[in-house]
Amino acid sequence: MKRDIREDKKNRRCRICKTRQSIIRKYDLNVCRRCFKDIAEKLGFKKYD
Repeated sequence: MKRDIREDKKNRRCRICKTRQSIIRKYDLNVCRRCFKDIAEKLGFKKYD
């Protein structure tokens, strides 16, 4: 049984703020880009100039 892609997108939410926009799913993060910016250093990501 094939899943509908639109149904999958409706169910994706940010773990922190619960928004459905701009979700980062890589590495199973499931956070939006705005929340990722806040928690990136805690997760071990580094910002380079």
